[in-house]
Amino acid sequence: MIQPAIDDALRARLRDLCAAGWEFFERFDRTVRERGFHAFIASEYEVVQEALIAHRAPGLTFIELGSASGVITIMADLLGYKACGIEIDHSLVATARELAQRFDSKARFVSGSFFPAGYKYRAADGEVRTGTLGEGTSGYLELGRALDDFDVVFGYPWGGEEPVLLDLMKRYGNPESLLLMHSVNDGVLAYRGGKRV
Repeated sequence: MIQPAIDDALRARLRDLCAAGWEFFERFDRTVRERGFHAFIASEYEVVQEALIAHRAPGLTFIELGSASGVITIMADLLGYKACGIEIDHSLVATARELAQRFDSKARFVSGSFFPAGYKYRAADGEVRTGTLGEGTSGYLELGRALDDFDVVFGYPWGGEEPVLLDLMKRYGNPESLLLMHSVNDGVLAYRGGKRV
């Protein structure tokens, strides 16, 4: 079954959502990021939106790894995905829930790490650092679902953290799931079973 076309009303809601996301990020940048390091960097919302439109199909489940203010997860919900987000920063989870309510979205947000309990990264060269990707209590516990339950997984890793997400999907994701990774230089890249599609 083909998803319905994106009508003008939905385009307008998505445009308003992106605007709200940029407004929040600019405020967050001034009040939080200027005072000290914080890993939250806003995705290029409009670029991610086009990738979500290109890959949508009826009934797909979606999870955002590190959902921050919730814009991408809410966008996925508005586009017809059954959408969830995991975010380690409790204050950003509260922001995402408020934004979801404002946009009449059923997107669900939980607080915690997007690493499953017991996950440890180890690259082929022995590297174990995960960069800015926060560790803590796994958010999947609160979500009541596992990473391999999701058809589409989205993440926006800092440069050099892409191998961690690919490893995470290889070890805990469904091999048929689509991993969408936002890259500053390359837009949104799609992977299935560890290979670019």
